[in-house]
Amino acid sequence: MENTPWAFLDDYRGKVFNGLWPTLPEMFKISVSLYGERACFTIYDPDRISLTYREALHLIEAVARWLHDAGIRKGDKAAVTGKNSPEWTIAYLGILFAGAVVVPIDYQLKNEETDLLLKKSKAKILFVDEEKYKQYAENQGDLIQIISLKKGVGVYIYDLDGQEAEIEQARETGLAAILFTSGTTGNPKGVMLTHQNLVSDCYLSQGNLTLYCTDVFYALLPIHHAYTMLAVFIEAISVGAEVVFGKRMVTKAILKDLKEAKITMFLGVPMLFNKVLAGIIRGVRTKGPVVYGIISLLMELSGLIKKVFKVNPGKRMFASILKRASLSTLRLCICGGGPLAPRVFRKYNQLGLDFIQGYGLTETSPIINLNPVEHYKETSVGKAVPQVDMKVLDPDERGVGEILVKGPMVMQGYYEMPEETAAVFTPDGYLKTGDLGYLDSEMYLYLTGRAKNMIVTEGGKNVYPEEIENEFQLFEEIDQIMVRGFVLDKKMKTEGIEALVFPSQDFFKDPGADTLQPQEQVKKRIGQIISEVNQRLLPYQKIERTTILQERMEETTTKKIKRNAV
Repeated sequence: MENTPWAFLDDYRGKVFNGLWPTLPEMFKISVSLYGERACFTIYDPDRISLTYREALHLIEAVARWLHDAGIRKGDKAAVTGKNSPEWTIAYLGILFAGAVVVPIDYQLKNEETDLLLKKSKAKILFVDEEKYKQYAENQGDLIQIISLKKGVGVYIYDLDGQEAEIEQARETGLAAILFTSGTTGNPKGVMLTHQNLVSDCYLSQGNLTLYCTDVFYALLPIHHAYTMLAVFIEAISVGAEVVFGKRMVTKAILKDLKEAKITMFLGVPMLFNKVLAGIIRGVRTKGPVVYGIISLLMELSGLIKKVFKVNPGKRMFASILKRASLSTLRLCICGGGPLAPRVFRKYNQLGLDFIQGYGLTETSPIINLNPVEHYKETSVGKAVPQVDMKVLDPDERGVGEILVKGPMVMQGYYEMPEETAAVFTPDGYLKTGDLGYLDSEMYLYLTGRAKNMIVTEGGKNVYPEEIENEFQLFEEIDQIMVRGFVLDKKMKTEGIEALVFPSQDFFKDPGADTLQPQEQVKKRIGQIISEVNQRLLPYQKIERTTILQERMEETTTKKIKRNAV
């Protein structure tokens, strides 16, 4: 353990914190002591506005004092909802410094859904963006106070201060956050995560991932989500790195941020990386078939050298391409939040970018698997991080079964839902993830899909929709695709395989016009793509029915299709 990324904590144990892991406030104070003058939270709006670690701590402690004056005590709940910003993180940490529990809420939820989560969590304070400030200021309900995350709108967070006070802090095993999973209607589940859950996951993940204080993380995906919260925000502040906040999931704006901020750590979801890669390939194709062929061959050579000899020639070989795409400063790309096609993974690595996948759940804080850069596997979502105990329940002939996990990052349960909590744990304490997959001899995980999405064909074969959907990730003609089963025989409970496709509106626009190409042409091209993919699939995986949709399918904020809403 002496050479682990978290070994340095021994120097602070008994001085800044007691126990195995520091709390989040204690972790932040350690980073301030080491990196006080380094940039902490930054936004380009449009000019660069940045807080150092020391400046951020000053604001955080002022917010904590104000919360204490307002009557917030250890264990009380305070919610925060809004777009990614330094103010959001100051609110989040201020709540924790006050000894309270933070409830991050998706700012894209409808008002009635937000109301439900506020009521469910018993939040006493709400930090909110300008879109919803007026609504809650006029109708506070059970809330003590509404605080604005936007300057010039109501009581602004940076103006808060309070009297010096002896604030009772949460302990390592105390509750830090309640994160509500995407099913927010009816009876939403609030995942209870302690300081130990989040901090242990942060440091243990670094057993598979090297981070530096000089890194610049890009917080583009919504920060209320467990993935961005831990893998960007908390990981960055644990090593004194900078967090740059992105506001728009628009390719042009993203590339501008990457270039201006000199981002080194780019974390995203498959849809985002697919779009960026498609843009690079489109740019190369415009140089003609000969140049495209040569670059494709060089990429294959670069990938082979990287894989076999553990050196990375691609960064130099394709320096001009990466610079043009605003990717030249990137040190590492990490994809999470859903499965990524292995060939996408491969192409990024061939271009000279260290590109890895990870896997986890909100219930696991969330990271439990990460591909180490020095020994990555393109078809795997990564190796189990240190101190994670993972196994497969009832594996079939392929070794596929439900993934079970145990470790210090596993949640305490669902807030005030004992029956639902008991249902997701085995009698010996393993969390049932609901995901299907298999492990190799080195504890690398290979996902096949969600248990509830599995299709049972007429021949009795198990088909995993996500494996089929992955085959379509680089087709620009398709904006969204969802593969599902349709009933072939009710009595025998067998299913056929159907693809729901929403075509790309940009791709099928008539040149020089705002209208789309005729429906027949769209159907013909989508049909050709389905046929091409079917040729690559196993006989029992082939798509038998295709439905072209006229409207986009509803998505979560991390761009996953809400299957139960279709």
